Amino acid sequence: MSRQIKDMLIEDIQSRIGEHRDMLVVDCSKMDAISANELRIGLRDANISALTVKNSIARNALSRMDITGLEDILAGPSTLMWGGEDVVALSKEITKWSKQLKGLAIKGATVEGQGLDAAGVESLSKSPGRVELISELAGLMLAPGRQLAGAMQGPGGQLAGCLKKISGDED
Repeated sequence: MSRQIKDMLIEDIQSRIGEHRDMLVVDCSKMDAISANELRIGLRDANISALTVKNSIARNALSRMDITGLEDILAGPSTLMWGGEDVVALSKEITKWSKQLKGLAIKGATVEGQGLDAAGVESLSKSPGRVELISELAGLMLAPGRQLAGAMQGPGGQLAGCLKKISGDED
């Protein structure tokens, strides 16, 4: 393959990946065509992109984009996957598919420049996603205010009831 063709392929990979920096690498070479098509349809519904690549070209494209952590993972048949709501949602979706389909094997991932092996992707898929973390954080931030309001309403409500009773007795 000539250098010009390789450069065109690298540019194509870079344009497809775009701004995504977190991605998973899977091996889907042992899947049959029906399972692979089912996987691609499911990934499209989840807004996840998949691209089967030649490892040396993928390494070159990712290194030009300053995406690290996949150098050791890109060996043998490799498909890059990126997208979804966040990297946790991506790992949850791919882990779910790997359990459903024989022949789909998770090889690893890169998350914020750190490489993960298959076990790391599995544990990442069990952690809360972006939306869950935001809701937990909001709950923690509102808890002291809720406790203060409850404390003020308790004795204040009793005092108001007593005052109402006293004012009713004077009439």
